[in-house]
This record gives sequence, structure tokens and C-alpha cells, in this order.
Amino acid sequence: MKIAVLGYSGAGKSTLARALGERFGIPVLHFDTVQFTPNWEERDRAEAHRMVHAFMEHPAWVIDGTYSNFEYERRLNEADTIIFLNFPRLVCFWRAWKRYLQFHGRSRPDMADGCCEKMDGEFLWWLLWEGRTRRRREKFQRVLEQYPEKTVVLKSQKDIDRYLEGISC
Repeated sequence: MKIAVLGYSGAGKSTLARALGERFGIPVLHFDTVQFTPNWEERDRAEAHRMVHAFMEHPAWVIDGTYSNFEYERRLNEADTIIFLNFPRLVCFWRAWKRYLQFHGRSRPDMADGCCEKMDGEFLWWLLWEGRTRRRREKFQRVLEQYPEKTVVLKSQKDIDRYLEGISC
């Protein structure tokens, strides 16, 4: 089983990926840990590519993240299921804010050590505007059109809960 979890920042990709990994007993890769080294420094691109390539050699996986510069087409092609978390921007903001309050000054389990949770102007701009440009929305639409038979769109926490209840090991 191979599952790709895509969606907007703050929608809950990492939380869902972790739950799926636990449910099925398969490894999970969070792209934020690939992209960044401790203290939010961008990882060497060649090293990041090697990490992703090696991880995708597992017979089963869950990959959380939308980064298109890391085996994006291969990931979508190989995935048995593509989950797109299409939450409204204010819901994503609220979820990111709760995450910030929970992990403020600490690293989340799905981040590299030393990448303390932050909520700054740059992230807010990304969360509310830059991460939702027409180009990005069209990119998600292309995934839905290209892989309709294996794409699941979840638009709320209730959708996630129902999805998790409906899948079996």
C-alpha cells in the first residue's frame, strides 16, 4: 500500500499521514523533514532527493506533503491512494494556530529536531495567500483529473474521521 497525502498548509496532512502509518504499520515520510534541517535551514537538494528516492523503495509507504520538486510524478503514479485535504483557508489558519499553541518553542514530531513551531508573517502569508494561488489550485485540480480513480478529497475533520473509520487493515 502506498498513500500520498496532499493539501494546503495547516489542513492536517502530517497528522493524517501519521494515523495512516500507524493504522497500516507502514513507514511515513514527512516532506518538511526532508526539506529542512534543524533550525529551519533548507537541506541540500541532492541530499533531499536521495532521501526521498531511498524512502520510495519501501514496498509500502505514506508520504505527507505537496512538494513538487521531490519525485512528484513518481509519487502520484506509484500511490495506490492519493488523499487531497481541501480545507478552507480559515480552517487551515485555525488548525495551524492551534498547532502553534500546542508546540510553540518545540519541534513537532513530524519536523526535524530544532525546527521549533513558529507563526510569523512569512508563514501567515503562505498559509492564507501564497499557498493558495490560482497556479497551486490548478495543480491540485490536475491531480484530481489525472487520477480520479484513486484520489480521495476530504474537506473537513468529519470527512477525515469518516474516511479513517471506513478503511481497514
